[in-house]
Amino acid sequence: MRCEEPVKIMEVLRLWEEGYSQREIAASVKCAKSTVGEIQRRSREQELGYGEASGLTNVQIHERLYPKAKPGGIKEDPEWRPIHERLESNRRLNLRYVWEEYRYGNPEGLGYSQFCRRYQQWREETGKEVVMVQEREPGRELFVDWMGDTLSCVVDGETGELQAAHFFVATLGDSNYPYVEAFADEGHENWLTAHVHALEWMGGVPRVIVPDNCKTAVSKASYYDPKLNPAYWDLAKHYGVAVIPARVRKPRDKARVEGSVGWLETWLLEWLRGQRFFSFEELNRAVRARVRELVKRPFQKRAGNRASVFEAVDKPALRPLPQTRYEHVEYMVRRVPDNYHVEYDGRYYSVPYTLFKQKVTLRIGTNMIEILDENWERVALHQRRGHGSRYVTVPEHMPKKHQYQREANKRNGDSYRAWAKTIGEETWWVVDAMLRSQRAEESAYRSCMGVLQMAKKHGNGPLERACEQARKLGSPTYTTVKHLLQNHAATKTSAPLPVHENLRDPAEFA
Repeated sequence: MRCEEPVKIMEVLRLWEEGYSQREIAASVKCAKSTVGEIQRRSREQELGYGEASGLTNVQIHERLYPKAKPGGIKEDPEWRPIHERLESNRRLNLRYVWEEYRYGNPEGLGYSQFCRRYQQWREETGKEVVMVQEREPGRELFVDWMGDTLSCVVDGETGELQAAHFFVATLGDSNYPYVEAFADEGHENWLTAHVHALEWMGGVPRVIVPDNCKTAVSKASYYDPKLNPAYWDLAKHYGVAVIPARVRKPRDKARVEGSVGWLETWLLEWLRGQRFFSFEELNRAVRARVRELVKRPFQKRAGNRASVFEAVDKPALRPLPQTRYEHVEYMVRRVPDNYHVEYDGRYYSVPYTLFKQKVTLRIGTNMIEILDENWERVALHQRRGHGSRYVTVPEHMPKKHQYQREANKRNGDSYRAWAKTIGEETWWVVDAMLRSQRAEESAYRSCMGVLQMAKKHGNGPLERACEQARKLGSPTYTTVKHLLQNHAATKTSAPLPVHENLRDPAEFA
């Protein structure tokens, strides 16, 4: 029994509740359709939904869905696709060699004859030599990519040099209806911004977004388990879409956007070539106007044009946009240092001190910084600072002794006098005298703290009497008050001497 990763389980549950089919979910999370069905079955048995799973840790999700398996049963197949790809890419390999590698890592796995039989069965079932017709369901898929060509057409206002414009292209469903936007670079923030603008241009949300395996979308390209950038995953959750990256070196997966890119490079970029713009806003106004003209050009091999087919077929199939616009967030991983403050943009934000040496993830929004632990549970939330103190600290994140020291550091002469006033007039007089005796009253803060803390051990009454005696002695100091309190405590605890005829009268010593 193979246990799936909690992140994959969470995505299956999310897309399931969004109404996607098993085939669509399997394509999005890159696993077998049977695996999706198994996760759904176990979730139904445990009555586990996406909302509840979001509040569980990785360990708890595993315990709910994958209790300890019973021995016996049918042995699981290995992943046949990577085995097949290895055999196809290297003619020196044979099935026997691959099986021996497999048994070395899985001593209890399939025998050679079963291995060969099941591999052949998999080949027959999957039909590796056939090509499937790529039919596009209306309004279902939005294909996104960057144009391969750039165009130096934006004049830098300071230097007068020409800047290269990078063009983002999105193409929708059956109509090939395009959206184009120019940016100064192909950075992560521009990638997300382009998606938001493209969905607003379309006026709705498709069910699937199909990006290329570019770094702005996928942090780790893999056929079976591609790793989306966290912010891109956030965008997918916000709009309720599945992100299914195109397979590497599989042009049929993104034929629509590739065709649109070629069409736009001819009819848009060539039209822009030679023109000059003094901002990207001006360039994008020209791009939008040109695209509105191009989409009205009739198709060569079918009736209508991109605009008419979009309005009649694709647009009605889109889901409505969410009420709030997606807010771009940035993710960063930090290891908690010994001062339990993690850095971002020259500011330091506190986390619970118990996370010392552990890795945390910063989810950085426009106004807030959320800090997540290794289980993606929130451990801290701060308002993002751009000015003021470099350290942003929540007192509850500090150890007790640090909290006490923090409070002490915040005190001044007036606060010490006010504290002393709550104990009594004599204590106030001593504290005031100690503060006034120093040229810089800060030098007396620790002595004042020491005197006032004595009330916790000896009580307010004894401290008042000790301060009164110190005042009469003309020695309002920490040391004097301490000795007076200690002598009072010793006198109070010592037993009186018994009356005896050999004891002399104290008056004789006067």
